[in-house]
Amino acid sequence: MSGTASAPLDPALGRGLPRRAVVDLGSNTFRMVVFAVDPTASRLPGGAWRQTAELYEPVRIGAELGPGGELQPAALRRALVALQLFDHFCRSHDLTSERIDAVATSAIREAPNQDAILDQTRETTVLRPRVLTREQEAAYGYLAAINSTTLRDGGVLDIGGGSLQLVRTRDRAARDARSWTLGAVRTTERFLPGDGPATKGELKALRRHVEEELRSAPWVADLGERLVGVGGAVRNLAAVVQHRHGSTDLGVQGVRVRREVLADLVDELAALAPRDRRQIDGIKPSRADVILGAAVTIETVLRTTGIDAIEATEFGLREGVFLQGLLRDADGVDGRDDGLDGVRGVRYPDVRDAAVRNLAARYDDDPAHSAHVEELALGLFDALAAEGVHDGHPRERQLLAAAAALHDIGMAVGYDDHHKHGRYLVVTNGLPGFSPAETALVGQAIRYHRKGAPTMKPFRELAGEGDEQRLIRIAALLRLAEGMERGHDQAVRRVDVRRDGDEVRLHMRCGPDGAPVARWAAEGQAALVQRAFGVDLVVTEGAA
Repeated sequence: MSGTASAPLDPALGRGLPRRAVVDLGSNTFRMVVFAVDPTASRLPGGAWRQTAELYEPVRIGAELGPGGELQPAALRRALVALQLFDHFCRSHDLTSERIDAVATSAIREAPNQDAILDQTRETTVLRPRVLTREQEAAYGYLAAINSTTLRDGGVLDIGGGSLQLVRTRDRAARDARSWTLGAVRTTERFLPGDGPATKGELKALRRHVEEELRSAPWVADLGERLVGVGGAVRNLAAVVQHRHGSTDLGVQGVRVRREVLADLVDELAALAPRDRRQIDGIKPSRADVILGAAVTIETVLRTTGIDAIEATEFGLREGVFLQGLLRDADGVDGRDDGLDGVRGVRYPDVRDAAVRNLAARYDDDPAHSAHVEELALGLFDALAAEGVHDGHPRERQLLAAAAALHDIGMAVGYDDHHKHGRYLVVTNGLPGFSPAETALVGQAIRYHRKGAPTMKPFRELAGEGDEQRLIRIAALLRLAEGMERGHDQAVRRVDVRRDGDEVRLHMRCGPDGAPVARWAAEGQAALVQRAFGVDLVVTEGAA
């Protein structure tokens, strides 16, 4: 059995909280993911959540199907072994049938003998699998993408072992959807069956077939300018790009695989025998023999739509199923009145804010302090922009808000070096909705919220133009706000800002006891403020 099962690091989402499991009976891989939910996290619709365990096995139930699509005995045996292991895990962790949502996709959906596995699973395990329609499978992939990226007008591509789904979105809502039997296992068996390198004729035949299939949905040609990719094949291809940029610590959330890069990778994969494709950094051994079929299919979709790149998300169908259950009855969500085939299109109103609030709820043990630091930092940002000290770009403001909200999450690991621990938690958990460069910048701002010379050096390959100076500005404001809230007592109620030439005066409005520690801490950031904004800093205090 592949995969891992681990207890949560943070006690706020430990064993005492409700847990739910989603089991994805895919054509290539069977996968079970367990989520813990904290419904008390009031700033996040549905509550805070995190993945606590994952088990998966490349069952290949969709491989070597019979002439009528029948599931074969060897594949059924592999599937039942995996399902028995899932069952054992669920029973040992008190996950009852009511807390498990098991879904079957393309291969089982289309198999005339699907009852051979469904009935036995229902009779011998705690799993009660339901077979998704094509539209429902597309809907859950869409929910995964729309709740983990800032996609508004564009498309969602979800490719598995058996099928490919495309969804067209407008203003974040699903407008059109279609499913084709163009999954990686299916296309490999039909068009790339050999044990050696793929021939040009084989690749040409596959591309022509994909193009012909896509013509059945005319709206594909008007998909939009942005495509988000869901599924293990997309993540694998994005991982190859990450390895080649030396930035694997960040995972693949938000990684863009450009069309020309994918075309070159197709050529590289095609020149290798299937067994040798695993040698490419980023390609999982269990997926090496089918990754070329997926890559050619995705490349053809990009060329057909004219879209420049596919953007990976680490959310998949499982997160889509989970989030639909979590959000459908929650307050403060969008999309209750739309969806596909009975699956509501529920969406976080602001994906980036939801990602930050979710991570903060999991690790921050002093939310009042963090909220006040965020309030002070944003107040300084706005006031300095009003005084003409900087341009007040909204994106920079949002990155500052994220860093301020998360600056102390490293305390969940320990006080010593908590600024470094905080960066680690941001980088390893990721921030859905943020680009890799933005996630790195937030992590570095947290890393330097106490001391040191802020730099993007560990992530310089990802950094964009102006990010180095942007980090310095964010770190300066975060240190000022943290210094003013050094006592964790909200003694500094607000800050008045006035610019006089090359001098900026910060007048702290305080409680009756003043805030001498806050003043001392803020004054200590004068050198960084000069470096960030080119102004001299004067700090005073008075009654609120």
